[in-house]
Amino acid sequence: MIEFQKHTLKNGLSVILHQDKSTPLAVVNLLYNVGARDESPDKTGFAHLFEHLMFGGTKEVPNFDLPIQNAGGECNAFTSNDITNYYSIVPHENLETALWLESDRMNNLLINKKSLEIQQKVVVEEFKETCINHPYGDVWHHLGGLAYEKHPYHWPTIGKVPEHVENANLADVSSFFKNYYCPNNAILVVAGNIDFDDTLKKIKKWMGKIKAAKIKRREIPEEPIQLKPRTKLKEANVPLDSIYLAFHMPARIHKDYYATDLLSDILCNGQSSRLYRSLLKEQMLATSIDCYVTGSIDPGLLIIEAKPVEGVSLEKLETAIWKEINKLRRWKVPKKEFQKIKNKIESTLVFTEMNITNKAMNLAFYEVLGDANLINKEAEKYQALTNIDLQNIAKSILTKENCSTLYYKGKNK
Repeated sequence: MIEFQKHTLKNGLSVILHQDKSTPLAVVNLLYNVGARDESPDKTGFAHLFEHLMFGGTKEVPNFDLPIQNAGGECNAFTSNDITNYYSIVPHENLETALWLESDRMNNLLINKKSLEIQQKVVVEEFKETCINHPYGDVWHHLGGLAYEKHPYHWPTIGKVPEHVENANLADVSSFFKNYYCPNNAILVVAGNIDFDDTLKKIKKWMGKIKAAKIKRREIPEEPIQLKPRTKLKEANVPLDSIYLAFHMPARIHKDYYATDLLSDILCNGQSSRLYRSLLKEQMLATSIDCYVTGSIDPGLLIIEAKPVEGVSLEKLETAIWKEINKLRRWKVPKKEFQKIKNKIESTLVFTEMNITNKAMNLAFYEVLGDANLINKEAEKYQALTNIDLQNIAKSILTKENCSTLYYKGKNK
């Protein structure tokens, strides 16, 4: 059981405090409720751009990293379709340094022509390096665009094209910041070797006076139900052919999310999982195979990806994958196999919660889902699942009509 306190400041900032006296550290995790799905279709990549801009400095602190390093800490951030998350890890004696820095960049971030141009170049170069010049780097551009027709999950976090960030003007970027990077759109978690009262006092000191903003939420269109299979062929200079099958699945807070997540593990999580055992070990059709869920706030995807051995076509590999899928649809998972995968999930959750940074991040994410106490309920939700739950979700989502298939082939093959 992870115990915590919840508070809401007058400016709307949600605060969660978790005490762990076993560590000499303190983690300051600030989650902003903004991600790629909040962008306009013609101005994508802005949330990811701000992941970089937020380290660009303020008038008072030109370099965010330096004071954190001088305080014996480290910091980083990540962006997803749904959120942007910043975290700093410091010795607990230097907690106030991290709070001061987060408050300073929320309130005084320096966004001018020079700082924007610097980060635009960094992000555009990252786009070229990871998406254009890297084998399979543009998979999500094709797969997301195939699976989603209306929802903004259609484009990846880095953006549709580099030109959207490259051509971003100061007015658009400043407007995006003012609308989303404010206390009433943020969740602050402080976890570690802290005193509750003293920490809350410090938070109010540094972040309590920042003004709330009138947030203009973008209307996010609901994705229509997919009624027929979709396919796409992409040819590129890649060493091996690859296949990606994407199935629409429930949203992260939907009751059937847990059965879907467990289903993905039954299919391919470890060497004893079904796809791995059948396609790699027994039939020797694939060199690699994986199955995972996106876990997004809005309805996401269960994805199976695989690469065939030399001489095996994508079509033959695809047929073998569907054969294993149909077994799950027709027959219940044996009790021993079912319990094994549930225990594996529970142990993963327990080990994850041993890390203070993971606890801080998870508390923030569960709170943005609607209830930070979900962190204490996850394991029991998985353990409560039955064979019937698993079979029902397999029958519901693992269908041809609900599948978008990307064939990624090497040129001249």
